[in-house]
Amino acid sequence: MRAIQITEHGGPEVLRPADIAVSEPGEGQLLVDVATAGVNYIDTYQRAGLYPMHLPYVPGMEGAGTVTAVGSGITDTVVGDKVAWATGTGSYAEQALVTATATVPVPAGMDEETAASCLLQGMTAHYLTVSTYPLQADDAVLVHAAAGGMGLLLTQLATMRGARVIGTVSTAEKEQQARDAGAAEVIRYTEVDDLAGQVRDLTDGEGVAVVYDGVGASTFDASLGSLRRRGTLALYGAASGPVPPVDPQRLNSAGSVFLTRPNLAHHTATREELRWRAGEVFEAVRHRWLRINIGGRYPLADARAAHEDLQGRRTTGKLLLLPR
Repeated sequence: MRAIQITEHGGPEVLRPADIAVSEPGEGQLLVDVATAGVNYIDTYQRAGLYPMHLPYVPGMEGAGTVTAVGSGITDTVVGDKVAWATGTGSYAEQALVTATATVPVPAGMDEETAASCLLQGMTAHYLTVSTYPLQADDAVLVHAAAGGMGLLLTQLATMRGARVIGTVSTAEKEQQARDAGAAEVIRYTEVDDLAGQVRDLTDGEGVAVVYDGVGASTFDASLGSLRRRGTLALYGAASGPVPPVDPQRLNSAGSVFLTRPNLAHHTATREELRWRAGEVFEAVRHRWLRINIGGRYPLADARAAHEDLQGRRTTGKLLLLPR
């Protein structure tokens, strides 16, 4: 089969097409014809070696497709079922071996492209707004990169829960997209010298209840400075690079605030929790409470371009690879 293989950590140039042998599924595994693979920032962290991977490997944690073979010990999935996953590996390929317990059924009436577009980022936005900091009506919230794939979902889910979203973006076009998703206020971070000060101005000096920050190094100080007393900084990504070590005393001086670094695997640790989160995301999409914005579709061989566009902040919404 055709796949993207990484043989060394590095920049987007290490994403190279290759012919890979197809293995039969082992115990608890499914072999899936991949219809769509999601492109996510975590893929770039793994590619670069920030999250080291055993080399060589096929990247891609998220995908959806049709089951073509079933390993032993599986009783609830059969050949022909359509499944999706968000914590697997090897999705940048025509076929992927996926652990069955990491998959969820694609709902009837939903295509694989939609399922792959909303699962990883949708469940991440779900745990951030429901579990990491359970949003309450009228909470003020700061969402960085509010026009990105994650930002648009976070803005929508926060607004659905009655929160007032302040989003950060870089351009007028992205500002409009964030407002269309429900952001009450939008700050173009390229045009302000004191982001935290502007957030406080917009909240009558109080600050926000929670900051959802997937950017990392370049936004961390402003995020910390934007919090209200006993607020929460949920640092869920590092698009601009990892945050340097933090003196815990800074959390005291910022107002006894909370800092957490959550991830999706810890919030889908059981089969029941995975099915619950995925089900709520799929239901929101089915009822159009949650709109998925696909910002780019790339042939499998153009995985490098997808990573370059994502990290170059030239895109909005979700990016997909189409292996077939």
